[in-house]
Amino acid sequence: MITAEQAVEHATRLLEKAEMELTNIKLMERYDELACSWLTVAHLLMEKERL
Repeated sequence: MITAEQAVEHATRLLEKAEMELTNIKLMERYDELACSWLTVAHLLMEKERL
């Protein structure tokens, strides 16, 4: 099972890739969307750990 920390690491890698796609806005936006999804997963996992 994935941890919140791993989800944040995935998001970080995707955002780094997005920064490199300055000439391809659609791909940059897609990387950003995927990173946001991973951050949502991380948030949900952190909330689950608190319960």
